[in-house]
Amino acid sequence: MTLNATHDPKLQSWVESANSSTTDFPIQNLPHGVFRRKASSESFRGGVAIGDMILDLPAACARGVFSDVSGEPAEAAGAATLNGLMALGPVAWSALRLRLSQLLRTGAVEADALRACLLPQAEAEYALPARIGDYTDFFTSYHHMVNAGRVFQPDAPPLPNFKWLPIAYHGRASSVEVSGASFHRPLGQTRAPGAAKPVFGPSRRVDYEMELGCWVGPGNRRGEPIAIDDAENHIFGVCLFNDWSARDVQGWESMPLGPFLAKNFLSTVSPWIVTLEALAPFRCAIPREAGDPPTLPHLNPADPNQAFDLQLEVWLHTASSGDTPMRLSRSNFRHCYWSLAQMVAHHTEGGCNLNPGDLLGTGTQSGPQPGEQGCLLELSLGGRQPVQLTNGETRSFLEDGDTVVLRAWGEKAGAARIGFGECSGTVLPARP
Repeated sequence: MTLNATHDPKLQSWVESANSSTTDFPIQNLPHGVFRRKASSESFRGGVAIGDMILDLPAACARGVFSDVSGEPAEAAGAATLNGLMALGPVAWSALRLRLSQLLRTGAVEADALRACLLPQAEAEYALPARIGDYTDFFTSYHHMVNAGRVFQPDAPPLPNFKWLPIAYHGRASSVEVSGASFHRPLGQTRAPGAAKPVFGPSRRVDYEMELGCWVGPGNRRGEPIAIDDAENHIFGVCLFNDWSARDVQGWESMPLGPFLAKNFLSTVSPWIVTLEALAPFRCAIPREAGDPPTLPHLNPADPNQAFDLQLEVWLHTASSGDTPMRLSRSNFRHCYWSLAQMVAHHTEGGCNLNPGDLLGTGTQSGPQPGEQGCLLELSLGGRQPVQLTNGETRSFLEDGDTVVLRAWGEKAGAARIGFGECSGTVLPARP
């Protein structure tokens, strides 16, 4: 994905809110999602975020504004799920992006016809952007691996396989929901250190995980791996992702097969998917140090610039803080040891077939500095060092009534700021 006319930072839109320097959705972004008017009986349909508005794609298609080359992807992008659009591949995605940029930029002759196709985002509600066939969660942050390991197994050395392959496990697609979903504190078995037997009850160590989600585009046939230098052609885009966790349940159940109930009660995605093409200005090198082992050839891309310089933040609303959020974490996706392309290539190297709409989680993203930890497990050292909040409260783990909000954006000189919107969720008391 290289820079083209759609990335021009001088482009302006006739949708005035898209020209703000602080918007997540300038004309250089154009992310896709699925929406309808809030509290209505309308059908969900595809749209594109522009400023604080949504361009209703079925309504725009009805006005005949898409040319032959962008017509098929525009129709697919207006559907109730985006799987059809994801299956079309990067040539179709890029053609649609270019046409949307032309239609929404200042001076477009179609502006008057399209004004009636806009809906304020404040008046919309969202559905999952795609029908998720399978969900896989990776473990790609070296700093998270080290920090979490010090909590769960303080005497164990760093995982010997981490720098050789992107570690992952298969998750539960049925409990992935769109931003805004609340959940009851999960129940499960836990065992306190030194206790003779476990107990069953509400988790006392509910945590968030600051991640990105990768949406698969065209799939591959079973038995035919995706080559590393072709992998990005199979990635439609990226969203925010919170893989909520019950750490006390996780600590007891995980050996030897990994987490199960600790992570399958809910995972949350943001409603907007930012395309890889929109993120092209923020490419950077995959992080490697002099002492790291060489990447094996089948995972070693010809272009090392497959990481992305994206700011990541987590904010907390407590029951007493109301509308005043407090920042818990801030890091950057450029610290991710394995790229999105490497995750896709590795996922298929044994013959596994991916399908349009499959979801890959990057795993918790943490950086090397204090405050860059991507979850409370790390920030509180497993609960031993509670986090001091700006309103005087403390948190070792999440409490009932807490709302967690994830945000992310790319920002650099010579490029428009590209954001992801928000990914939020609220912890409710456990069911009796």
